[in-house]
Amino acid sequence: MPRKAVSYARVSSKEQEKEGFSIPAQQKLLHAYADQNQLFIEKEFVDVETAKQSGRVNFSEMVRYLKSHPQVQYLLVEKTDRLYRNLKDWVILDELDLEIQLVKEGVTLSRDSRSSEKFVHGIKVLMAKNYVDNLSEEARKGMQEKAEQGIWPTVAPLGYLNVVGPDGKKIIVPDPKSGPIVAHMFGWYASGTLSLKQLAERARSAGLVHRKTGAPIPVSKVHSILRNRIYTGDFEWKGQYCRGKHQPLITHELFDRVQGVMDGRNARKIRGGPRDFAFSGLITCGHCGCAMIGEIKKGKYIYYHCTGFKQKCPEPYVREEVLEQRFSAALGRLAFRDDHLQWLTRGLRESLQDEAREHEAAIARLKDAYDRLQVRIHAAYVDKLDGKIEKGMFEALSAQWRAEQSRCIEEISLHQAADQSYLELGARLLDVASNSQRLFERQEPSEKRRVLNFVLSNSKWKNGQLSVAFRQPFDLIAKTAALAARRGASGDDLSTDCKEWLPGPDSNQRPTG
Repeated sequence: MPRKAVSYARVSSKEQEKEGFSIPAQQKLLHAYADQNQLFIEKEFVDVETAKQSGRVNFSEMVRYLKSHPQVQYLLVEKTDRLYRNLKDWVILDELDLEIQLVKEGVTLSRDSRSSEKFVHGIKVLMAKNYVDNLSEEARKGMQEKAEQGIWPTVAPLGYLNVVGPDGKKIIVPDPKSGPIVAHMFGWYASGTLSLKQLAERARSAGLVHRKTGAPIPVSKVHSILRNRIYTGDFEWKGQYCRGKHQPLITHELFDRVQGVMDGRNARKIRGGPRDFAFSGLITCGHCGCAMIGEIKKGKYIYYHCTGFKQKCPEPYVREEVLEQRFSAALGRLAFRDDHLQWLTRGLRESLQDEAREHEAAIARLKDAYDRLQVRIHAAYVDKLDGKIEKGMFEALSAQWRAEQSRCIEEISLHQAADQSYLELGARLLDVASNSQRLFERQEPSEKRRVLNFVLSNSKWKNGQLSVAFRQPFDLIAKTAALAARRGASGDDLSTDCKEWLPGPDSNQRPTG
């Protein structure tokens, strides 16, 4: 009886143009795999990400469907980076009792999979997330490049419009409706006779509204307009002064005069920029679930405390140095002795080599099956020539056998495409995890936060104690490190408690093919 499954396919609009990435190509692959392995696809889910919309509505719909249909135990997808775009996706699916089959990679994952398989899969998820991060980084680089060329790189501020210039690049030009009103605002305020509130009322009376919503602009928007240098023809981007190429609405002299009026009315002592606290956004209060925030006391000591947003919290303030010691100790749980680290690296290497041998054996079996079918076709052709079988019978049989040959070729392609390139990355990740404590202690506050964000999740502080949860696959590394520490024996003796890292037959049932 066919087992029930769902399939998931995803592309970006740019990938959709390429035959190998298109939705139909992915669905054809998944259907062929399901037919070959006695799986029945109950429902198909598809997400197409465009430049304007990158959300994955149908991924969330698929999760809801799987939760409400526990009899569906299988999820088919082309490969890892089609399924996950961030670590949260991984956690969501990991909580479901599913067998995930990554068809193009030739990998099946379930609760019973070996630790080495889960670890390698975790590396692939991290790489998929890294791909998304790289896209974001490349976008930022492109925007920085445009800014350095004097082109405003993002959405036009009120008073300007985004258009495509003669050279095909997006630029900003004065908005014929709001541009003149914005220019008048600077002149009105430079006289020193209007407050910001009065200026906002005059601008609204002149017809200045939000471009998208049509709502009247608030006083805060008026304030940000008057502080924005872009209306002089120049602008600031990421703290860097840029000579703009767009048409100015006001002169530099008028802008400076307006700043003088605003500074004169707001002569309070200018505060320094926000302090970069190392653990901002990383810790929640174990009593009420509110965020723990940093605060400077006596001008030099940093303390963290619960925001008390929900209720008055009993948790006292805690010094940043104390939290740093506790986080360092948590990262220390990932450390191995050198001999243990070598044992795990060897186990990972042997596991992947074992998987490579499985692919090679499967390819050999499929090639033999292809050759046997070819012999049948040739023999039937000879029988047709000798009049032993009719032409119609020959055509029916040969069509069936050629279809089976095509499936063999597809299966061979799948096994050949199964990616074995994660070995060295996995070994490096083990090494990084083992040295994360030392790495953490040497970093500046912002870098400390990046290390913790990469390794930990759900850090809580309660009654003077820090509790943390490791992200996958670091949770597997921490578990193995704890076993190694308890044994306190030689690296080879780890094989008694860490059999999941050793190569060998999978404990879960894999489809044959």
